[in-house]
Amino acid sequence: MPSTASDSWLFLLFNLPAKQSSDRVKFWRRLKKFGTIQLKSSTYVLPDEPVHYERFQWLAKEIVDTGGEATLVRVKDIEGMPYSAVVALFNDARSRDYDELVEPLNLLIKDTKTRKKSPDSFANQLQKLRQRFQEIRDLDYFESSRGEDLHRLFEKAESLGPPIKRPETKDRLRIEDYRSKLWITRPRPEIDRVGSAWLIRKFIDPDAKFVFANTPSETPEAIPYDMFEVEFSHHGDCCTFETFIERFGIRDRTVRRLAELIHDADLEDDKFHRLEGFGVELIFKGLAKQGFPDHEILSKGFECFDALYAQFKRT
Repeated sequence: MPSTASDSWLFLLFNLPAKQSSDRVKFWRRLKKFGTIQLKSSTYVLPDEPVHYERFQWLAKEIVDTGGEATLVRVKDIEGMPYSAVVALFNDARSRDYDELVEPLNLLIKDTKTRKKSPDSFANQLQKLRQRFQEIRDLDYFESSRGEDLHRLFEKAESLGPPIKRPETKDRLRIEDYRSKLWITRPRPEIDRVGSAWLIRKFIDPDAKFVFANTPSETPEAIPYDMFEVEFSHHGDCCTFETFIERFGIRDRTVRRLAELIHDADLEDDKFHRLEGFGVELIFKGLAKQGFPDHEILSKGFECFDALYAQFKRT
């Protein structure tokens, strides 16, 4: 396919045998998580962007592998439906999603009893609604006005409750202070540890050396990562790879795309809907089962991430 255009669409058309109702439900849920709109019976649409193309590619392959038929098409014009009309369909779908939050949010705002007697309960309920709001906003590709209305309602709710605990922000680290270092992580590295080592070598410490142990104390001179209670590890809902990105201020867009697939495979929370990360994870698990030593898994992993980086850079 040629490079994407901002005013074109991706169509996924698929068919499944009638007896495969469970697969049909599974794929429908996946499509819903992608924020698709449906035209006719089995035609699903997303804006023509590289991340959506990859999602549809993987889904189409999965459909075919389960015995169905799938076709992915790039469409510039839809007869009888101008671009603005398709955008309106996306905005209508997101508005319906947003509207599901309006009533519980208004009820929470009016619930002065809970707010005064149990501020923690109020904050927890508000946080759950806020999390769902963010999930919808991530799929609001054309920034519907309903989202902005609900955002103001959330601001009102937050002003009534106890202060929201924001993630702790830490000072940005200087890459120059982390050159030619020894780094330590746990044995049998998988996607987050391999990806983080690749990130260290490519963007932070080109001469980095790596060792493996169960605790940092076994090599105290080394900088630990992806280990228990160390600076470079999981924090909040960030995997170690994401922690490195934030602490060192890495703004490479391709690296951030890699972070999405690593996050989803490592934390298994489907935050970014990046299924390909699970395939990459299986490679590292397979290398470990074949008996490859840790350093060799890391070396092969670097080749894997170099290839992924090159491919993502092109798209």
